[in-house]
Amino acid sequence: MPWRLLGAWCAGLLLAGVSVVVGCRAADTDAVTPVPQVLAFLPWLLVPAGAAAALALLARWWPGVVWGVVALALLGWFGRPYGDGAEPGGKTVAELRVLTSNVEFGWATGALIPVVRREKPDIVFVEECEYTCQAAVRRELGGEYPYRQAVPGESSVGSVILSRFRLTPAEGVDGSMGMPGAVADVDGRSVRLQLAHPKPPLPDQVDLWKRELGRLHDFAARHADGPLVLAGDFNASQDHTAFRRVLDTGLRDAARLSGAGREPSWPSRTTPVFGAQIDHVLVSKEFSASGARFLRLDDTDHRALVVNLTLHQP
Repeated sequence: MPWRLLGAWCAGLLLAGVSVVVGCRAADTDAVTPVPQVLAFLPWLLVPAGAAAALALLARWWPGVVWGVVALALLGWFGRPYGDGAEPGGKTVAELRVLTSNVEFGWATGALIPVVRREKPDIVFVEECEYTCQAAVRRELGGEYPYRQAVPGESSVGSVILSRFRLTPAEGVDGSMGMPGAVADVDGRSVRLQLAHPKPPLPDQVDLWKRELGRLHDFAARHADGPLVLAGDFNASQDHTAFRRVLDTGLRDAARLSGAGREPSWPSRTTPVFGAQIDHVLVSKEFSASGARFLRLDDTDHRALVVNLTLHQP
């Protein structure tokens, strides 16, 4: 019947599109546009895959039913949290709270300041903190956070790390946008801090996005021998190969450790119903994590992430 043929065609088209993205995920590649952009929303491909399987069933197109079931099974498999979730077993050395926030060209600076005062993090990573933003956080938060390490810049280039702990400047990671680094003295223990903000995978800069995530991977690999907190807007989720390579250095995602490994952080206007988790706090094996929360701020398209970290003896 014509409606069955139409249903089979629609199911086939949906499954073909889903299968390209799922195939790239299975092949461990971010490929080229539009795959990286769609991979950020991989869990939501369950919707077209499920619709396609239902259409195939109604059309009695049995190969399509099998195809749909396989696609759904693979999406379910890849939806599991990625990376090491083990907790360190050593004695507790220190406890600290970390907050990261992309304030979108500095527009959300006014919203961030009261959130920082309310949440009282010990270390704050602020992305897209341009000149006006940096002046505001110095003026409003300088008393509580006397130590800072910044990359000055306009628009999305500027970034800053604020800290209650004494900071020693350290070489950051090269990128199109500022990624400052520092070493914090946390109750007598040196903890390497690095802000992450690679370019997003826009259609004309996917190669640049991959290179800058690759630099973050290389940085994490070089500093795998001590306590490390790598936090910020990664413009990547666990479904991107380039981000998984960063985790493969031994870092763990603090949101995942806290049971919020799939809660989206962007775009804030549709979260938590729909979105991608591209804002992360990654920690080395010396840390455990708890109480991760994503916070909505006015005037930015990202939700802030705050998490409690416990530093353990190796």
